[in-house]
This record gives sequence, C-alpha cells and structure tokens, in this order.
Amino acid sequence: MTPKKRIAFHTLGCKLNFSETSTISRQFGIVDFDIVDFAEQADFYVVHTCSVTAIAEKKCKTAIKQAHRRNPHAQVAVIGCAVQANPEMFSTMEGVSWVLGNQDKFKLGEIVSNASLINTDTVEGHSISLVSEINKTKEFIPSYSIGDRTRSFFKVQDGCDYFCTFCSIPYMRGRSRSANVENTLKVAREIASTEIKEIILTGVNIGDFGRHTNETFLDLLNGLSILEGIERIRISSIEPELLSDTIIELVSASTILLPHFHIPLQSGSDKILQLMKRKYLREVFANRVRKIKELMPDAFIAADVIVGFPGETKEDFEDAYNFIQNLDVTFLHVFTYSERPGTKALLMDGKVDEREKRRRSQVLHELSESKKHNFYTKQIGRSADVLWESDNIKGFMHGFTGNYVKVRTAFDAKLINQITTVKLTTVNDDDTCSVEF
Repeated sequence: MTPKKRIAFHTLGCKLNFSETSTISRQFGIVDFDIVDFAEQADFYVVHTCSVTAIAEKKCKTAIKQAHRRNPHAQVAVIGCAVQANPEMFSTMEGVSWVLGNQDKFKLGEIVSNASLINTDTVEGHSISLVSEINKTKEFIPSYSIGDRTRSFFKVQDGCDYFCTFCSIPYMRGRSRSANVENTLKVAREIASTEIKEIILTGVNIGDFGRHTNETFLDLLNGLSILEGIERIRISSIEPELLSDTIIELVSASTILLPHFHIPLQSGSDKILQLMKRKYLREVFANRVRKIKELMPDAFIAADVIVGFPGETKEDFEDAYNFIQNLDVTFLHVFTYSERPGTKALLMDGKVDEREKRRRSQVLHELSESKKHNFYTKQIGRSADVLWESDNIKGFMHGFTGNYVKVRTAFDAKLINQITTVKLTTVNDDDTCSVEF
C-alpha cells in the first residue's frame, strides 16, 4: 500500500485567510493525504500569505524558509495576498514550487494532484506562477473553517470598492463581491450539519454584502438568524457607515446574533479620516457606539485604530486620543501605519518618525488595556452562557461569553464544545475571568 503524502498549512493574517485555508485544505482528502502540523516534516507545505503590513510580508518569507529547512525536498506552495502583490519575489525563493494569487489559490488541490493540467510558464524556470488580474474577477468563492469544531469562520463577502489611501487590500482582493442570500444560506447549512455551534461572519467589507444582487447584509442576517443547527453567530469587522440602526436593533432582539461588534475607526481625528478617504467622520462612529450601548449596555465593541498616518501631528494624535478615551468601546486593535505599494498615502507629506509611531502605539495599547479591564470588571457577578473550547493550557480550558469575555476553568473534556451558564467571579492577570457553575 502506497503511504499517504503529508501536507502542512500555515496561515498568516486575517480570519478571511483562515476560512479560505480550511476550504483549500479540504481539497486534500483523507484518501491521498495526511494533513500535519506545519512544524512537522511534510511532503508539501502551503503558506497562505498576508500583505497588510511590511511585517506581515516578512513573516511570510520566514515561514517559507522554515518549511524549506524542515524538508529541503518538499514542495512549497505560496498563496494569497502577498503573492498577488509581488509574485516575482516569491517565485525566486529557494524551495518554492507554486505561486498562486488570490483567485487561483483555490485550484491548489488540482495543481498538486496533476501539475500537468496547468498550462503556464515558469518564472525564471523555477516556480509555476498563476496570478490572475484580481481587479477583473467577478466570481465569489465561499469558504469556511472547520478545523476547530467549536467555531467556524464563514466568508460571506470578498473584495472592497473603497480604496482608502492607506490600504492595498482592493488591489490584492479585487472589487467587492458576494453570493446571493440563498446560496450563502446553502453554505451555512453545510456548516450547521457539523458539530460547530458558532459562526463568525467574515469578509473584506461584509457590510457591502449583496450590493450586486439587490440584497443587503441585513437580508443575510435575517436569514441566518433563523437557521437551524447554529446556536451563535458573530459579526466580524463592519464599517461604521454600513452598521445601520436596523442591524443593531436586530442583534439586540436576537438570541442567536451575539452582542459583539468590531468596527474600524482607523482614526479619532476628522482631519486624518479625510486624508485616509474614509467614508465617515468620527461623529458617525460615536453614534454607532451610543446606539449599541443604548440597546445592549454589555455589548463588547472593538475598534481598529492606525497610528502614525502621514500628516498626523502630535496635536492630531492628542485630539484622536481624547475622542477614543471618551468612547464607550471595549478594546482597540492598534496598528502602526505601514507604507503599502500602490497606495495614495505613499505620496503624502508629513511622514511620522518611527520612534514617535511606537510611542503613540504604546499609548493606545495602554488605553485599550485599561478599557478592557474596566469592561471585564463590570461583568463580575453576572451570569453568562459560555461556549467552551478544546484547549488545555496548564490545566485550564477557555471559552467565550456571548459578549466576548474570555473565561477559564479547570480542564474538563466533557465541557468541550458545550454551552453552559456560568457566573463570572474574578478578573485574572491573563486577560480572562474565572467562573463558577
């Protein structure tokens, strides 16, 4: 009997990438392949790249080199956003066999099984390179993760039409597109047929769902909220101007849609928001937060913030800081501005010193830690439903409440993938809360 080939996947970047990696991995069935950990020796390695920052691209290169060192005879496929941005850079790296852009990466199973099916030139005689012009792509390919039997990242939208001046994602992912509600619910039912209890809706700009099918994200939420077989649904990052009162009201009235919001702010300064070509001013964001807290006082609200954007003076940062400090948000995802090829921000004056960028980042991280600790402290003494995960870290297992408080208890295998009602008792030093049953 011919031994199975071993294949390992490594994903960098966003939840969207993780959902797509899982879908791609399912092309390699149990008959011919064993999927192993990336740290193990394998016959094939797949590195799913990210290009959102220069640091992300550096991590991609490091992962490729690690795979090649682990098994110099292995074949390495490099796929995703960083490839879409610069295929030549990866094609010439030692050990790389395939370089596939964002639309072509879904052909990986076919390519690995029978490379002769692909009629393409190699780059410098080294790698097979297949990188389509993503801006012409209209096809939407749904994806979802099932590696963690507890939760699934479900891709419902791809691409973006916004072209913010700091962001290269529209160039890497193409224009906004999605399936219609009916076909999206069909995929959701596939997820519901598994053991998964929670879906996280993900995409590049999920609030833009349905633009080309005369439907809306609200239509999708209404359909998903009555889907049998899924007990919890979270909405991932959604633009503030697309987060309508009606969506917030639907979440507040639902037992399935969870009171957890992730809303990109990017800057608390109107001047910087305009330089970024964002589609709102900060008062719109503040109104969204007020509406959520009015209906769901215990809702978890995370916000993305970029520091050090060109033109951001110390006064602009202080103005943004004061605005964010007074916002009733729970947590900040703080990003240091990173120059991205092809973006308009590259041509802007007023570049911020790297040391000053780090200082501003540290200031916002400290504010975030304070806000999150205060939010957790307010939850103590309250009851909550927790979905328990399978991790076992030093004898503890973890789970999340509906409003995204991370909790821990002594490991008990019987709790895995179960939803139980607990009382939150203590805030711990590791950003968790202890509970009692």
